[in-house]
Order: sequence, then structure tokens, then C-alpha cells
Amino acid sequence: MATFVISKRLNDAYKYELVSRKGKTIFTSNEFELRFECEEEIEFLKRHIEELVFMRFRSGNGKFFFRVILKEKEIAKSRKYTTQLLLQKGIDEVVKYVFEAEVLDFSSGLDIFGETA
Repeated sequence: MATFVISKRLNDAYKYELVSRKGKTIFTSNEFELRFECEEEIEFLKRHIEELVFMRFRSGNGKFFFRVILKEKEIAKSRKYTTQLLLQKGIDEVVKYVFEAEVLDFSSGLDIFGETA
């Protein structure tokens, strides 16, 4: 199962990533000024999963990636994949797991794991 992870960028803007069950980022959202905007877009995305459009691209160095489009607005960009098959597997994982993905919020910057001995 995939997970949405909300975090802060270095410029204090918020973002969310869809992370696979193996811990690899599938896609990263655009920036948001407020954390709750991430949560709202994640819920909107879950409700409208059947309307997602995946535009496939190839970068200059031959890697593949996709952009996630919802209601004619780009909402996220995928990581780079080495083959078209892996790209398609990434898209399939989005379609299969987005609806049930849980949301983890790591944007507070607190040390959630505590000190290690």
C-alpha cells in the first residue's frame, strides 16, 4: 500500500509525496503555502481518482516520468524511471493505491523518533 507523506521544503512551502510500500517516491506535488492545502488536495485526489490523467514524458537524458493532471491542472510530477515498463508500473500503483493510502504528516519538524542510544 502507498502512503501520502506531507513535509516542508527548505523554503517553508509544504508538499506531499506519494510513497510506495517499498519507500520509493512515486510522485511529488506542487508547493503549498499552508499545510491544510496539502490535505485538501489529497482528499480531492482520492475522490476523483478516475479523472486523473497521466501525461508521459522522456527527459533529455533518456529517463521517463509522468505528470499527474486533475481537472486540467497539473498537481504532481513523478520521479524518473529508467524504462517505460517501470513508468507504467508507477502509474498502476497510483491508480491501485491512492484511494486507500494513509496520510503521514512530517511537516512539523519535530524529532518524531526521539534520540537513539
